[in-house]
Amino acid sequence: MTTVLVLGGCRSGKSRYAQARCEAMAGGRLAYIATAQAFDAEMADRIARHRLDRGGRWLTIEAPLDLAAALFETSGEVDAILVDCLTLWLSNLMLAGADIGAARAALADAVAACPVPVILVANEVGLGIVPDNALARRFRDEAGWLNQEMAALCREVILLTAGLPLTLKG
Repeated sequence: MTTVLVLGGCRSGKSRYAQARCEAMAGGRLAYIATAQAFDAEMADRIARHRLDRGGRWLTIEAPLDLAAALFETSGEVDAILVDCLTLWLSNLMLAGADIGAARAALADAVAACPVPVILVANEVGLGIVPDNALARRFRDEAGWLNQEMAALCREVILLTAGLPLTLKG
């Protein structure tokens, strides 16, 4: 099955690219698995705008923590799935004190078993300076390990910079 990891920095165009790619690969109903949580009004507005931009073809599933279960439950209902974004999901797990290794393994199993195309979106956080505190360094390390595991699993890996896609794999 088609699996794609779309990486990039903030405002690199990765979400727009991933959405267009998902719409192009499947003719029917699409699922958007959202990991963001609206902790303030700005984020609530952002989420509402994104939902409107996707339109009625998209089924939106909110899965801030149990992403693997959301993939398993949704895959029988749609023709393709877009997960946006793994980096926010990782933040949610860290804030919840979850077992990140177990969650990452469950996600890998869910992606590998998914019977429909899956596109995963994640931030590339390893291109900057070494963070100055332990929590930020742990986040950067966990994000790097998550991205490496998903990149190894996916058939394609695309890096977006300034809206331009660069194929890294596939």
